[in-house]
Amino acid sequence: MSTQVKEQTLEEKWQNATIANNFIFYKVMHNNPDVCKELLEILLEIKIDHIVMRQEEEIAIDYGKKGVRLDVYAVGATQSFDIEMQTTDTGELPERARYYQSILDVDDLNSGKNYNELKTSYIIFICIPDIFKKGLAKYTFENYCVEDNKIKLNDRTYKLFFIAENYDKILNAEQKGVLKMVMNNESTTKFSDKVSDLVEDAKHNAYWRKQFIEFEIQQRYQFSAGKKEGAQEKAVESARELLKEGISPEVIARCVKLPLEQVLELKEK
Repeated sequence: MSTQVKEQTLEEKWQNATIANNFIFYKVMHNNPDVCKELLEILLEIKIDHIVMRQEEEIAIDYGKKGVRLDVYAVGATQSFDIEMQTTDTGELPERARYYQSILDVDDLNSGKNYNELKTSYIIFICIPDIFKKGLAKYTFENYCVEDNKIKLNDRTYKLFFIAENYDKILNAEQKGVLKMVMNNESTTKFSDKVSDLVEDAKHNAYWRKQFIEFEIQQRYQFSAGKKEGAQEKAVESARELLKEGISPEVIARCVKLPLEQVLELKEK
């Protein structure tokens, strides 16, 4: 007998949210730049002089075009960072990383810099599943020459994917602590203890709770609307195929649950 998993209420989802939740991750990091800086230093294994959290949650790309929303966007004196929390494999993360990389560069150039003044940029995805399925806990990408991989392009752009489900395969203890916290909500380092405390503090913020619930309602509405649109498109396509087979419009309308008038219109076309 199959057991059906009960869907969480919005209040339960809020109370059970961990740092792996995009909303919580954004609020904790955006409102605690020192913690975000420490996270970046742990993940990148570099020292960062300082960071400034970008106040804009959405970056405008061009006049009249929709902007792009980044999870956590921070800039330093010579570096820029985008950190994304990803709990599922959507099948397009490499392309998203490419796009986000371009966004950071455009945003940097908008300040009037020359190309050689662009900041060194890091796109970081903290993923739960291994999207590359090679068993690594960390995948780092930069540009090399195909004909001779000893030659680097030196464009100072880096894309890193940390895989939480493979946390036990990473050698750096601090990085392992971060990934274990994302995967199992376990605190095993001073840093993860600090983050866990901030997550609990966040969930006592009444205004953030209101924002979270409104965001979830909007997401569910969009998902439901998308499913309805998909079902409608499938019914229309089925009707077209049945019309080609010479099935009567009346029968098709009953089978695919479309108005007869719409099926007749498809037949005319």
